Amino acid sequence: QLIGSPFAVTVATGAVSAKLTSDRSVTPLRGTAPAAAAAPVVSVHDLDGQPVDLGQWIGKTPVFLEFWATWCTSCQALEPAVRAAREAYGAKVEFIGINITVGDPRDSVRAWVARHDPPYRVLYDDEGESQRAYDVAATSYVVIIDRAGRIVYAGTGGSQSFGTVLGRVTANQ
Repeated sequence: QLIGSPFAVTVATGAVSAKLTSDRSVTPLRGTAPAAAAAPVVSVHDLDGQPVDLGQWIGKTPVFLEFWATWCTSCQALEPAVRAAREAYGAKVEFIGINITVGDPRDSVRAWVARHDPPYRVLYDDEGESQRAYDVAATSYVVIIDRAGRIVYAGTGGSQSFGTVLGRVTANQ
């Protein structure tokens, strides 16, 4: 401890990063969801412009969210792991990919989806509501929500490992 001086330490646990300050408060860093926090329930458009309420799944079944873009190289690198997770847990987990819409017009995303058949339900966050709610700072941002509606994993990058978390949230289901 530095006496008389404010200080901050950044802690990364693999799922959550936070700043611990001299007053012992914990503040999640931008782009990280606090572990065990209640997942925000928002409505996001589908590719036809129709609203989709995430509340139909959050708090009822485990949910896997990936915030992505067609041009995101980390998202492309992550795609085989997401596809494998969907194959292993797709009957017990709702997989949702939320396009962040930056540089991705709706028609381009629709064409990309037709060519690539992504391993999740595709939503299009043209109003930025889910990005603000989940404090998304980058593409390839993944959030896993347990069936009680709590965030149990948050990470970003092309080499994430979420099989253990998915196994835990689907146990006894």
